[in-house]
Amino acid sequence: MRPECRKLLAFSLLLLALHSRLHGCSAQGEADGSASSSSAPMEEKEKRALYAAIEGFVGKGWNGSGLYPDPCGWSPIQGVSCDLFNGLWYPTVMSIGPVLDNSLQCSADAKFTTQLFDLKHLKTLSFYSCFPPTNPTPIPAASWDKLAGSLETLEFRTNPGLTGAIPASLGRLSSLQSLVLVENNLTGAVPAELGALVRLRRLVLSGNGLSGQIPASLGNDRRLAEQLLIMDMSNNSLTGSLPSSLGGLKGLLKMDLSNNLLQGSLPADLAGLRSLTLLDLRNNSFTGGLPPFLQGMASLQDLLLSNNPLGGSMAQLGWEKLPKLATLDLSNLGLVGAIPESMAALTRLRFLALDHNRLTGNVPPKLAELPNIGALYLNGNKLTGTLQFSSAFYQRMGRRFASWDNPGLCYNNVAVDAAHAPPGVTVCKDVQVAGAGVRDKVDGRKPEVSSSFLATSFGISACKVNGFWFLVLVQGMVATSLLFIFL
Repeated sequence: MRPECRKLLAFSLLLLALHSRLHGCSAQGEADGSASSSSAPMEEKEKRALYAAIEGFVGKGWNGSGLYPDPCGWSPIQGVSCDLFNGLWYPTVMSIGPVLDNSLQCSADAKFTTQLFDLKHLKTLSFYSCFPPTNPTPIPAASWDKLAGSLETLEFRTNPGLTGAIPASLGRLSSLQSLVLVENNLTGAVPAELGALVRLRRLVLSGNGLSGQIPASLGNDRRLAEQLLIMDMSNNSLTGSLPSSLGGLKGLLKMDLSNNLLQGSLPADLAGLRSLTLLDLRNNSFTGGLPPFLQGMASLQDLLLSNNPLGGSMAQLGWEKLPKLATLDLSNLGLVGAIPESMAALTRLRFLALDHNRLTGNVPPKLAELPNIGALYLNGNKLTGTLQFSSAFYQRMGRRFASWDNPGLCYNNVAVDAAHAPPGVTVCKDVQVAGAGVRDKVDGRKPEVSSSFLATSFGISACKVNGFWFLVLVQGMVATSLLFIFL
């Protein structure tokens, strides 16, 4: 993980702990009205379970009872937050990993203990960089049902030693709202039982070694279909075609299935994803052309389909029906035909990649008039005619405009000065002046569209942890934390 990604992750986990401490430790107590936080006790049984659970992860040398005799009171444990229930303190948040200097950190032989599942009010359980490759550890298959009534968030991030399959028993966590298993070493199929998590709002399984097909159960239950907002299974080895049941996820905002081995045509049932703002299917083996249902996704802001043998034409879509589109990556799809004039209606478009296809015809001059365009890649096609863009356009775009490897394309060197001429494009013969020729091609490649580019266009450096949607989480947590600080 890049350094800036680690900083962002650490910041978000810190905000999570801050929110839990400021909000969680008071809200429940106020609701119960049975004891003040300063005088409320903690059950000895609960305290022993907490010490034993933590000791299993940080090592036997950790003296919990000596260092933290009152873990929910005057001697709090970093990464642990508590709530009041019926006048008693209970741990509700446990976050383990090197976030801060005094954070709980796993030992070289960290392990799960049975006492972890005795923390019956646990709402959030998070592990970051806890299991190294030298300590291969599976996620426990049993006892999750003990936390079914309380656990809302379960996260394992950047644990290369976390091995084995995703336990089907996680499907019994009926209160779960967020399941994040990112950059671990999990293998096997995605359990169909996860479709029973009807309160789930975020499902992020990216950066593992998962295989097999995406289970159809994820879209079959109407309750889950209305709740799920984010689905990210990118950077795995998933195979097969997309189940048509995914079209039932009416509330879904983000779907990222990029960098897998998926294939087949995109099912027409995906037309039901009308709330979708991001669809990322890059680097798979999808075929069947650009599906017409895309033009019905009026909320779509980022459409990333590059490096799939889709084929077909761009003309079959009414691009003007996607007014919110800001990022469009259609590179290396095997597209044929002309670039539609209707693309000039995408006034919010900032990134357009049509490179490495078999597009023909002229380049629509109005593409340069898109008010927000910041990157335009047309290289590696069969485009012809005169580029009718101004010197100011080429100067503003710089390396973020590419049109080389189009043998029939040329530019007017009367209208465009040599200093800003498009690299690798010849001067049109009928207007060529003395001394003009082919400008040397810039030695550069089109940067891959990713969540980092999308965020950079907002002036923010982002990391794809779960994919793209980590920023949404951080921003929400920042707002929530600040709210409770000032209330």
